[in-house]
Amino acid sequence: MLHLLLSILVSAAIDSTTLKLGDQTAMHLEATMAIDDRVTMPVYGEYLIPGIEIVSRSGVDSTTLPDGRLRLRQDLVLTSFEDSLFSIAPIAFVAGNDTLYSDPLMLNVVQPFVLDTTYAITDIKPIEKAPVWLWGILRWVVLALFLCALGGLVWYIVRRLNDHKSLQTFFVPKVPERPAEEVALEKLDNIRSEKIWQSGREKDYHTQLTDVVREYIARRFGVQSVEQTSDETLRAIKPLLNDRRELYQGLNDMLRLADLVKFAKWKATPDENEKSLQTAYRFVQDTTPVNQPAEKEEEAV
Repeated sequence: MLHLLLSILVSAAIDSTTLKLGDQTAMHLEATMAIDDRVTMPVYGEYLIPGIEIVSRSGVDSTTLPDGRLRLRQDLVLTSFEDSLFSIAPIAFVAGNDTLYSDPLMLNVVQPFVLDTTYAITDIKPIEKAPVWLWGILRWVVLALFLCALGGLVWYIVRRLNDHKSLQTFFVPKVPERPAEEVALEKLDNIRSEKIWQSGREKDYHTQLTDVVREYIARRFGVQSVEQTSDETLRAIKPLLNDRRELYQGLNDMLRLADLVKFAKWKATPDENEKSLQTAYRFVQDTTPVNQPAEKEEEAV
């Protein structure tokens, strides 16, 4: 099964030379050569020979042997549906201008069962209706009813739990929300009493101060100033101040100074720090509705 031309060796082998009808077997094609030689493996289409089909084929695998030679290998999976003894002619491998051939092979495909030819040919049987399986239908009906009942039970339990929560909410007295100006002035009092900037924490001081004013603006005017930049807040609040230029300018100065301290490491003077707190007080008090006067008045520090 091996043919040699100078340094090139080719071969073809089949795992099983006897094959049952419709079964499969592997065929191995190999070529061994020097590292500088070139060999073209045989190329097949759908059939190896008439009657023998190629089910699948591997890629050509190249391996360097311990002696430095190169081996090419490809595997073909064969099958046949003809009861016959097949003679496979020598397989050609092209090596440069020469052609090398493997030994011929034999493949015997046999019928796995014996046909009884004594019976006469008869017509195909008519289509028969499958019998109705009552229990098969009934169990699906029972399963559907069970799932409906289970779904109804889950719905009932969830509804009772929601009703229970609703009753609890109904009987728990609702605490009225404190006015926006009351909360803001209380926080400003805390900032003033803690004397944050006097202890060297100017960035924290301006951050807390602007947070109080932004939260107040959000509650009083509906402007989402907590998530906005200073420019966005100023643009949104300007038309809501009814052209109160002094109040708007004070807010602008306070927010700008806070941005410088927080982001540009600006060193504010004591007067600027005090003015920002007074501006925050004045803004809250001057924007409090007339029918809801602020309880706390600005005090001099």
